Amino acid sequence: MSSRTPDLLLYSDTRASADLLYLGRVEVHDAFIALRIRGRTLTVQSALELGRVRRTGRFDVVLARDACLERARRRHGPKAGVAEIIAVLAREHGVRRFRVPDDFPGALYRQLLRLGLKLDFAGGLLLPEREAKTPWEARCIREGNRLCAVGFRAAESILRAARIRGRRLFHRGRPVTSESLRFAIDVAILEQGGNPQDTIVAGGDQACDPHERGSGPIRPHELVIIDVFPRVTKTGYHGDMTRTYLKGRAREVQRRLVATVREAQRRATREIRAGVAGRDVHAAVVACFADAGYETRHTSRGSVGFFHGTGHGLGLEVHDPGRISPTNAQALKLHSVLTVEPGLYYPGLGGCRWEDVVQVTATGSRPLSRHPYVWEFR
Repeated sequence: MSSRTPDLLLYSDTRASADLLYLGRVEVHDAFIALRIRGRTLTVQSALELGRVRRTGRFDVVLARDACLERARRRHGPKAGVAEIIAVLAREHGVRRFRVPDDFPGALYRQLLRLGLKLDFAGGLLLPEREAKTPWEARCIREGNRLCAVGFRAAESILRAARIRGRRLFHRGRPVTSESLRFAIDVAILEQGGNPQDTIVAGGDQACDPHERGSGPIRPHELVIIDVFPRVTKTGYHGDMTRTYLKGRAREVQRRLVATVREAQRRATREIRAGVAGRDVHAAVVACFADAGYETRHTSRGSVGFFHGTGHGLGLEVHDPGRISPTNAQALKLHSVLTVEPGLYYPGLGGCRWEDVVQVTATGSRPLSRHPYVWEFR
């Protein structure tokens, strides 16, 4: 391939492809063609979307699908469709080879090969520039995390006011459940311009499965993990924060668990800076837990202790490019945005996770999230 920036071809919709949303900065929920040729972006849109995309999008060129289809039919016959439109555009721009995302549609891939185009899979990131965030993107992510805090405050208000009756919590005469807390969190976020998706409210042993959404009653004196990762409706960027709570009176073993996870998060944050390998930051968390005597075990019935990565990239996707994990030997990139979310999980004791978001700088990191770590409500 040429040493210059590769020409790109995408065919998807912006819900399925964050790359498309990044290129065009406009949401389109039906699959459409997008190209980047010699650094300029081009898209083909139906009459339904044409005017809106031209007004609000960031594509350099927005073409009418009907006109493109007519050109394709003149060259390839009356049955011409998406593949033939792409072939005609490629010919008009003197392009014979494109790089495509790894999830490019298989049937379209075969059609384009038959039409004489050469397609190379990205084999990873199609747009590596997505990893480093601009100041504007950082502000968008900060807004997503503000929405997380809005959700936490809604949950805290209920937990603070709830009354303990035996093994149940009641708020305004009704049992407090994972579902009722999740509803309060999601409504609060929706009211302020966010789209909450799969919010986690998991108490007791349910919280020991980190991606368990949670169901049923929230029990007094048990740890509850609340993980909120809303999408900002206006921009498409996400927030992602986690807090741990307990209504009632915590045992000393619970307080020690919570304090240790918080210290692990502090250590990880102190290690982060551009050029440091993601696995080295993760190793600092592992060492913190080991020093405190918290063992990680993997058995046929599941894992206990600390058994997930310390963090991931955040942006147009909840899991954007960038990882802080035991296998990531790559250096953290300047201006990348990462979550920092160590956790410990022991059935019978419960789970705890603290998660915040930082942007990597040359000498450390700057926080993009803020919310208190008050967790015990009596």
